[in-house]
Amino acid sequence: MLKKGSKLDRYFEITKRGSSVATEVRGGLATFFAMSYIVVLNPLILGGEDSMGNTMPGPAIAAGTALVAGILTLIMGIWAKHPFAIATGLGVNAFVAVTVASNDGLTWPDVMGLVVIAGLAMVILVLTGFRTAVFRAVPPSLKTAIVVGIGLFVTLVGLVNAGFVRRNLDEAGTTVPLGLGNGGELLGWPTLVFVFGLLLTIVLMARKVRGAILIGILASTVFAVLVEWLASPGSQGAGVATGWSLVTPSAPEWGAPDLSLIGDVSLVGSFQTLGGIAASLLVFVILLSIFFDAMGTMVGLAAGAGSIDKDGNIPNVERVLLVDAAGAVAGGGAGVSSNQIFVESGAGIGEGARTGLASVVTGLLFLVAMFLTPLIYLVPFEAVAPALVVVGYLMVSQVGKIDWNDIGLALPSFLTFALMPFTYSIANGLGAGFISFTVIRLFQGRGREVHPLMYVVAAAFALYFGVGPITELLGV
Repeated sequence: MLKKGSKLDRYFEITKRGSSVATEVRGGLATFFAMSYIVVLNPLILGGEDSMGNTMPGPAIAAGTALVAGILTLIMGIWAKHPFAIATGLGVNAFVAVTVASNDGLTWPDVMGLVVIAGLAMVILVLTGFRTAVFRAVPPSLKTAIVVGIGLFVTLVGLVNAGFVRRNLDEAGTTVPLGLGNGGELLGWPTLVFVFGLLLTIVLMARKVRGAILIGILASTVFAVLVEWLASPGSQGAGVATGWSLVTPSAPEWGAPDLSLIGDVSLVGSFQTLGGIAASLLVFVILLSIFFDAMGTMVGLAAGAGSIDKDGNIPNVERVLLVDAAGAVAGGGAGVSSNQIFVESGAGIGEGARTGLASVVTGLLFLVAMFLTPLIYLVPFEAVAPALVVVGYLMVSQVGKIDWNDIGLALPSFLTFALMPFTYSIANGLGAGFISFTVIRLFQGRGREVHPLMYVVAAAFALYFGVGPITELLGV
């Protein structure tokens, strides 16, 4: 039992933050289970060919993903002292794989070089205090909207990952883009696993059972293993619409990690191939994405953990932002794309994690995952998704803190939390909110109330949204 005033207690401020070692361990486990899928998913996203027809080995991507996530999450826990886990960002890796890598003449080392350069620029912005100043310039209502938006986003991620909500395949575009299950029906054993886990977690939370979220994940995993053993629903990847969405519960395997991608990066190759303007535009888009995605996620998670003070500030925010910025450099340098604060950290926070000790647990599990993969390949999305839905509820419950009587705050707040799930992007929601806030205040004749940095950020987002026309205009 942890003694109040012990070195561990004082260092992580466990008692001060109203937590315990057991709670932090549970939170760290819940976060790892909720985000471990990235070790499986990242090789699928980055496993395609670059413009030269070269591919990166999947095992090396998986090992690098686990290694970088483990090290950065440990640093976040030990140095920044927050329950925020870090791993390869899904938005950036998809952009890198689909858009950047398709540019003629670029190789994977060139592509990862762009990620490293964007990360170095981010480090400079943090060290100069610019990124922290932007965070503090955001009005409280917009910060709350970010929390709500991330809650809705996390909920949608959970529902989609579980197959409870699916994209409607309609080439004519005559239906809504999303629908319930398969053609409006809930089919398949994996969906039953999700429903079982969600109902169990809700009941446990209603009964105020400690560890409700973690118990829900573990019980759903056991159920999933039994389902796969008895019914063998298969994987959706094999063309089975009612199968597991990504991870099919399977037995663990031992294997030495392949770390051959570490250091395989070229910082100048993209500039030599594409030219300075085209390469710089790609760096700009990557930079904006990692800048604002992580800032929004950090605000949402900190609010859930109760670590935002009355003035809207987060303790050690500079350290948090610096570790996050280093994630882009480390991720690019390891060939696994930019790493950033993961929104699934909310699963651990929902379990009660309040300190960096939870991140230490998560980070160690990622390092273990390089060698032994039972915790990853035994836990399907459908077993984790209920936790994300419940975390979404916890975050959305803060919507009442928005000032709905001031349209200059209320409408931008609405756009912020509406567009995050609807566009499947935290950055898009932030951009819409920041731009509309500055425009409305200007036309209200209250432009002086807007922090100067908000104008800078709004202008940057205007460029972000206009990258397509700009590149077409410049012919790059």
